[in-house]
Order: sequence, then structure tokens, then C-alpha cells
Amino acid sequence: MNVAIIGAGNLGSTLGTAWAKKGHKVVYGVRNPAEDKVQAAVKASGGKASAATIAQAAAQAPIVLFATPWSAAKDAISAAGNLAGKIVVDAMNPLAHSPDWLERGLVVGHETSAGEQVAQWAKGARVVKAFNTIGAPNMANPIFRGQPATMFICGDDSPAKAEVKKLSDDLGFETTDMGPLKIARLLEPLALLWIHSAIALKWGPDFGFKIIRR
Repeated sequence: MNVAIIGAGNLGSTLGTAWAKKGHKVVYGVRNPAEDKVQAAVKASGGKASAATIAQAAAQAPIVLFATPWSAAKDAISAAGNLAGKIVVDAMNPLAHSPDWLERGLVVGHETSAGEQVAQWAKGARVVKAFNTIGAPNMANPIFRGQPATMFICGDDSPAKAEVKKLSDDLGFETTDMGPLKIARLLEPLALLWIHSAIALKWGPDFGFKIIRR
């Protein structure tokens, strides 16, 4: 697949490197493609990724994943240009951009979600919420004691979710469709539970969530 990843931080670079190694075409969309950390992400992908401006990256890929801090999300979506008809993957969590962010929790939630807000900003896009409920380091290896962690996804467009499921399955997740985009109202607090456990409870990042059926 051809994927544009907007943002080359921990999440974006981990996903991009993992997908490039699986044979997917990856382009990082960033404000400064020549920045050292961006070029490091490109190099880590073994020559199978490139970097461009946000607008250039979004224009050349049918799937556009946003992995910026929530405080930068609206500007990044605006910079991406016309996203109508594209599959837009929201991998962001609406965390407060402040020193007490963990205590403040989510700045969007309960009656709406970041996923739904992204859909409002990215007019006409086929938005799928995914890759937000487990820490970035686990994206490259979601296997725990021989078992794959569950990756929860949701969205209103079934064909779009099917494409995102393929990308998630390629990483090794057990991908589970949880329903319409409004279910992001549940998945984003689940992400906060993961963050709380990893940091406040000092579990560290080496754990994930999994559905177990009888």
C-alpha cells in the first residue's frame, strides 16, 4: 500500500519503519523534510521511505495517517489540503499540551471524540480511528508471550476500515472492528488507561490489551 504519515515522531516513525520493511510505500509529511529526525526515520526504513512537505505527502497517497500531537492536529490537517475521498487514519489522542497532561487527561471526550473532530476538519475524508490504544514502541512488535495484542479500530466507512485492518494485521495485531467512528469516544479513554498504567503505575510500555473469548 501507499501510505502518507503526517508526523515523524515516535509513533509515526515506528509505524513508517515497520510498514516500509513489510514492503509498503511510505512518505513522511512534515514541515521540514530535511530535519535530522525525519531523515533518520527515512534511513531506518531501509530506503523504502521518503519525506516531503505535509501537502506533498498527502497528495501522493490514498491513505493518510495523522500522528502529530493533538495540539498540532488541526493545523496539520489544514496543511494537508483536500482530503476528500482519501482514507484518513486518526492515530492521535487528545491529550493536554501541558506539563500536567497526565493529570488533566483527555481534552476532548464523552460527547464527542478526537476521531469525530478529525472527520469535521478533514471534509469528505473516510476517517478511521486506529493505532492509538497501545504505546508507539509496540507497533513494531505487538506479540506478547506468543499472543498478538488487539488493535481496536472504528469508522463509518467499511471499505476504509478493511484497508486499515490490512495495515494493522501486517504489523502483527489481532485487529478488531468496534463499529462506527463515534466509538472513538471509548477508544481514546482506553488509550489514556494504557498511558496511566505505563507511567503512573510504572508498568512500563511492554504490555497491551487483548480480547479473550470463551
